[in-house]
Amino acid sequence: MPDKHKNFSEWYTEILTRAQLIDIRYGVKGAIVYLPNAMDIVDRIFQMFEEELRKTGHRKVLFPVFIPEENLKKESEHFRGFEGEVFWITKAGYRDLDKKLALRPTSETAMYPMFNLWIKSHKDLPLKVFQSVSVYRYETKATRPLLRGREFLWIEAHDAFKNEEEARKQVEQDMEIFKKVVLEKLGIPFVHLKREEFDKFAGAVDTYAFEAVLPDGRMLQIGTTHYLGTNFSRVFSIEYLDIDESHKLVHQTCFGIGISRILAALISIHGDEFGLVLPFSIAPIKIVIIPIPKKDADVEQIKKICLTLTDKLKAKGYRVEADLSDKTPGEKFYKYDMLGVPIRIEVGPREVKTGKITIFRRDKRKRISIPINELERKIRELEKEILNNLRSKAEEEFKNRFREVSNKQQLIELARKGNFIIKAGFCGREECAEQIKAETGYEVRGMNIKEKPKKTTCIWCGRATTKTVYIAKAY
Repeated sequence: MPDKHKNFSEWYTEILTRAQLIDIRYGVKGAIVYLPNAMDIVDRIFQMFEEELRKTGHRKVLFPVFIPEENLKKESEHFRGFEGEVFWITKAGYRDLDKKLALRPTSETAMYPMFNLWIKSHKDLPLKVFQSVSVYRYETKATRPLLRGREFLWIEAHDAFKNEEEARKQVEQDMEIFKKVVLEKLGIPFVHLKREEFDKFAGAVDTYAFEAVLPDGRMLQIGTTHYLGTNFSRVFSIEYLDIDESHKLVHQTCFGIGISRILAALISIHGDEFGLVLPFSIAPIKIVIIPIPKKDADVEQIKKICLTLTDKLKAKGYRVEADLSDKTPGEKFYKYDMLGVPIRIEVGPREVKTGKITIFRRDKRKRISIPINELERKIRELEKEILNNLRSKAEEEFKNRFREVSNKQQLIELARKGNFIIKAGFCGREECAEQIKAETGYEVRGMNIKEKPKKTTCIWCGRATTKTVYIAKAY
């Protein structure tokens, strides 16, 4: 395998193929086939988010994939933001359609006409729903599997509230949900940025993006949450009768969780030169048991121990596989290392003789020997240790990517040296952002919402400002 830090693009392509995750040979540019190894992981990521959403009162819905043209155009700013990316359906069978239909690029204009029908009184609020679907956008940039495509998997939550205060609390709750799953359960660090006015979601009042950093130093947006205010409720007449008998517009939020891109980040950030490295919780195979039938060994006894351990661990709910094929142990090690199986148990003559077993940790590539009766305890222990180690390692690499500069020349010089995440003062003008990108290839990604404003100057034009932003190359 190529070195992912020296040649990330080649490494990424290799791992998608060798780990049997994605097949790009479907025949439509920007559309990919998710193979079983990928979908096993994807399903568990979906499940994690859906569980957290349900805990906060969300209920699952499913809307049609096509949206009437008049709905999509109703909120003009929103439509302008997506107009160049929409796939249109204009014909069915031999007949031209009377009205064009859009394949879902996002679902505000699909859902909100229904919100108008569902919400009549303050008793109908809050309304909190989500769907787990594919969305379709005619991506004009170079496509890369999972990173940038024309069809991708995501979850979108759409909520309606009585007032701004309740809606903004939901935005904060979205942030907590994302942290619980992506950082705490998957071990992927990210920075949470408030987008600039010129870069926010079309139709939103405020946009907040979750950005991971891949091994090549580029930022990858893996999710967003938006406070929409009354921009959409005004257009779609989503009103409620308040307790004082007055009619009021609802305040809305939407939350987009990029499942495809989270999978890409998981693969890229934790993977190594031997293949995938997966947290225990989402690994399709959590434990693999491999016999080591050395010369003059009691092969049948070794196999018996392997099968007994397999049955015992399966009974405890673990996803475990015993590989009793005639392949060599080395071939099996290569295979399961590539698939990212977190724990490998090796059983050979020594284990039969001593009553101990050998455990190989995929994350640290280290072996330990333990008494066989301590296996279950050790697995429970390793489940936490592996996740903590992956998160700690990822956070260290994440922090090492950040630099702070105080003048234009420093920014230009740093951009020439490599891909870093650069902190700098920024005036907020789109003109400066465009010039930064034209000169350096770096984009203004937004403000870290956890950092307090301070007096500074714009890195590009020198104007006084209190805004510090993150600037980086991005997918």
